[in-house]
Amino acid sequence: MKQGIHPEYRDVAFHDTSVDQFIIVGSTLKTDKTIEVEGKTYPYVPLDISSHSHPFYTGKQKVAKQDGQVAKFNKRFARTKLKAAV
Repeated sequence: MKQGIHPEYRDVAFHDTSVDQFIIVGSTLKTDKTIEVEGKTYPYVPLDISSHSHPFYTGKQKVAKQDGQVAKFNKRFARTKLKAAV
């Protein structure tokens, strides 16, 4: 591996601000901000949403309406079974 051409790989604290959760993950992301988490100082990156708050991962995902535009389209253009010629 060549020296001096790779970005620095280090632990970074990602902060999901919507649920106030910290995720410590190895990353090459550059940031000037730092934060102390559990007695250690990490580079800090705030997030609006992560797997801790996204509805798909938390099980709170809403189901699309059954009478919406997609359902109307599917009703209108649904394939019908072809009847066998007798």
